Amino acid sequence: MASAIRGPRDLPESRYDLSTYWGRVKHSADVSDPRMLLITKKKLSEAKSLVSDYKNGKIAVMTPQLWTSKKILDSTIHPDTGEPVFLPFRMSSYVLSNLVVTVGMLTPNMGAFGTLFWQITNQSLNVAINTANSNKSHPLTTQQLATSYAMAVTASCSVALGLNSLVPRLKSLSANSRLILGRLVPFAAVVSAGVVNVFLMRGEEIRKGISIFDADSGEVVGTSKKAATFAVGETAISRVLNASPIMVIPPLILVRLQRKFKMTKPIETATNLGLILATSFVALPFALGVFPQRRTIDVTRLEKRFWTLKNKEGKPITKVQFNRGM
Repeated sequence: MASAIRGPRDLPESRYDLSTYWGRVKHSADVSDPRMLLITKKKLSEAKSLVSDYKNGKIAVMTPQLWTSKKILDSTIHPDTGEPVFLPFRMSSYVLSNLVVTVGMLTPNMGAFGTLFWQITNQSLNVAINTANSNKSHPLTTQQLATSYAMAVTASCSVALGLNSLVPRLKSLSANSRLILGRLVPFAAVVSAGVVNVFLMRGEEIRKGISIFDADSGEVVGTSKKAATFAVGETAISRVLNASPIMVIPPLILVRLQRKFKMTKPIETATNLGLILATSFVALPFALGVFPQRRTIDVTRLEKRFWTLKNKEGKPITKVQFNRGM
């Protein structure tokens, strides 16, 4: 991100109003723009130089070129290391990296082996993306990473196999209802594993707390476990919201199309691919924008020790901020 470039002056957080949902949607569309994958090393170097000039006072105001440079860095650079995130695991590659896996998981009439293979592949990709974009100041140990991976895989595979065996036994339901429920099994598996993965990968934040800042001055005022609970909980919800349209809309549309038209296997696969790709590109910014990345809350929602905080002028601090994360 552009924050990795050092300088006494801060860049504006976004060109959009992040206090509104629509502003956050447009900001998320910028960060996840797949065109950023085409940026060359030369272009990246130029973007770093331009942002550095602004942060060090050589450029007075934000220009369209500077906003573009910020977008390039936000989509490419890790905020802690200052180095490019490995290309397949960048947010700008999120849709494309997940495309093949999602198509695999939503393939109709898979057996137990196919279900296990694609659920394991999906969780492997999730762990890789989470690790590549994680906070490097408190990295997970190899054991913690392995535990998170194993539990997420166990959760997704258990739900997928369990529901796949349960749905055919629901004789009280019509064949059409069982067909629809069967197509939604991957959604249940992905959601359950995604929530487990978030809480395991970020469990250390809940145990130790995260930094909170005075909403007015930006000064660090302490470390809060309750703020961490809000941050991790909202991130888990955002994962569910992100998966919902992608894992639900394409299979339901495909069921309707299969009823109306006779499809060969290649046509069915191509249709499924197109539906998933279109839904993913449209839905991702709307899902990412539900919660602001930098949250502002009243101090009374945190531990009691924060209720009587005062700033340098001796005035009560009523609201604080924290970084929710992705």
